[in-house]
Amino acid sequence: MSEETHAFEQTYTFNVLSNKHFSFLRDSQTARHLMKWSMLGRINVQAFNFDQTFQAYRKNDFALHFFQDPCVKNDLKMLDTSGVWRPLGNEITHVDVEIVPCTKVSVDIFDPVFSNGIVHASGHIVKCYHEVHPDFDELRMMLIEEDSDHYHVVSTCDRQEFLFRLFKHVVLGGELCQYEDVIGPYIETAKLIYKDLVSVQKNSETKEIKVVSIVLKVTAYDGNGMYYPSGRHNEQTFAYLCIDPFKKHVYVLYHSFGIGLFSDKSLPCS
Repeated sequence: MSEETHAFEQTYTFNVLSNKHFSFLRDSQTARHLMKWSMLGRINVQAFNFDQTFQAYRKNDFALHFFQDPCVKNDLKMLDTSGVWRPLGNEITHVDVEIVPCTKVSVDIFDPVFSNGIVHASGHIVKCYHEVHPDFDELRMMLIEEDSDHYHVVSTCDRQEFLFRLFKHVVLGGELCQYEDVIGPYIETAKLIYKDLVSVQKNSETKEIKVVSIVLKVTAYDGNGMYYPSGRHNEQTFAYLCIDPFKKHVYVLYHSFGIGLFSDKSLPCS
């Protein structure tokens, strides 16, 4: 890319949208589920706007500018090792960015789960034997064990979808997760989070509904190494930037694996 082109690609700047609220964080039923799954008080969403047109090819610049922005450094919250929410603070030197497919406008993606011996017709999850985990089921087996008989009932492509990732995150939960006997709460919670974070538009001619959000999974580093969402890797510690290019909004979904709250308290910064 030429120097002239770079000259026109200015730094993105961001402002916090303090009046933006997310229904899944305010819904009492969802809070009870998150508490049961040891995620309450460790999961959060914050909203920011930005000043320039989002260009997909500049996703790495966008993410780096986001974490280096003074407003974000002061307002983006994360959990420290003692479980206290605090601002991002540190100077971010680089960011790993993964584009997450986000195309689903229905829960059809879960249909294979209902027809392959993972869930009974009643919605109850089929229990199974596991060498490590005594209280295990076919749903978690399908999600995490690649040699499971059911692992491939959901295609590799669909497993990458943001909606399915949200589903997997809530199923696996936090450190003291109490697992569900029925699948319904997992799907409903994943759907509610998805609807909060993802923007859609309807084609006026075809009436087709299409997702317009771009989702990035991000890991940010400071001078000492991996820093955000945590300095320690865990599949259940994650951060996603959900970008609405038309509204110029970015919603940050954050979760840090650990022991969640045991009471229905509000999150600190929604």
